[in-house]
Amino acid sequence: MVYFVGAGCGAPDLITVRGKNLLEQADVIIYAGSLVNPELLGYARKDAKVYNSAYMTLEEVLAVIEDAEKEGLNTVRLHTGEPSIYGAVREQMDRLDDLGIAYESCPGVSACFGAAAGLNLEFTLPEVSQTLIITRQEGKTGVPDKEKIRSLAAHQASMAIYLSVGMLDTLRENLIAGGYSADTPAALIYKATWPEERSFVCTVDTLPLVAKENHISKTAMVLVGQVIAHSNYARSRLYAPDFETEYRRKKQ
Repeated sequence: MVYFVGAGCGAPDLITVRGKNLLEQADVIIYAGSLVNPELLGYARKDAKVYNSAYMTLEEVLAVIEDAEKEGLNTVRLHTGEPSIYGAVREQMDRLDDLGIAYESCPGVSACFGAAAGLNLEFTLPEVSQTLIITRQEGKTGVPDKEKIRSLAAHQASMAIYLSVGMLDTLRENLIAGGYSADTPAALIYKATWPEERSFVCTVDTLPLVAKENHISKTAMVLVGQVIAHSNYARSRLYAPDFETEYRRKKQ
């Protein structure tokens, strides 16, 4: 059996209880060493076989899984954050389907939520934004035409931008060209939930400068939107005295 486990976004105690249990029980662990906190391997059994996929190709990862299956061993494929977001898991699962190897997924905390926690941020403030767009700036690999930053920026929604901190000049240009004003609140969060986390609230226009001044060129999340300022929003109707729910009558 293979378990795709989300490691969370950094802090070792942000893995789910289920994920921790699977790590403790695993015979074989293949972890994304370029991003996963190595402290998580402290949950592994002393006799577990551990592989760092940062140095492996897809074919090499699959070969380890096949060998484990032949020996009747359980494998944990430990991915950073939440495997369903930029996890490259589908290509692994399709190959496991071809091989007749069973697998399950265990969710994790993605970096955008770790970044929001560090800022005590709510992405969906009433009358400000009710949508969170999770995306990335086009770089060495493309994105569908309808999902380019310029197109998505037209919605003026809250935006969490992954894998883009090395292209902030281009990102700024596209965000502004797409519809965000230059003074739209933004935030740069380096290594969210890790001990070395650093957060900077700025504007769309100043994102490249903030990154340069603080020597941030990788492993950072960009957040954009008026929710970062958390002003001029409405109270949630759910808790309003004149709002009736299944559990509570209106209060005059």
